[in-house]
Amino acid sequence: MQTNGFGRHGRFARVIYWAGLGAGCLALAGCVTTNEASRVGGDRHAAGVPESRRVAKAVPAIVKQHAVSAPYAFQKGVSYSAVGTASWYGADFHGRRTAMGENFNMNSLTAAHPTLPLPCTVRVTNLANHRSLVVRVNDRGPYVGHRVIDVSAKSAQLLGFYDHGLAKVKVEYVGRASAQGAE
Repeated sequence: MQTNGFGRHGRFARVIYWAGLGAGCLALAGCVTTNEASRVGGDRHAAGVPESRRVAKAVPAIVKQHAVSAPYAFQKGVSYSAVGTASWYGADFHGRRTAMGENFNMNSLTAAHPTLPLPCTVRVTNLANHRSLVVRVNDRGPYVGHRVIDVSAKSAQLLGFYDHGLAKVKVEYVGRASAQGAE
């Protein structure tokens, strides 16, 4: 009698052994957590990030734009008006991506707002000199203090507070803007 470790059942026992070993490996592979899977896949930055946040990377850009503004969707007939401090941003952010995925151009008439739907248009009025301008909101911010809006450098020049840095303004919601705005 042959003694190969599988007793008298020989070939049948080896097939069962290898099938069981393969099934065990598959079962263990299914036990990998999402954090471990992200490290195995090479995405170190995704470790610890909820899966719902990582899945958004695979969504086409046009859907991501809609998803950005979905929590802030306004119903028809709803108005927005706020008075507060405005600031401007320019060269440090020129060419960087906005929340809409567009390249920020400090010479365009655009703005950043923390909650308004993207993209939309607002009328910004400098309360010191009563200059008014309609700008396209395509970014999120400002993230400093209790400011109500950040406008582009060009918008700040036209509103007359570029040299001061800050101004007391009134911001009024005008309406939705096209997804791809003219620079």
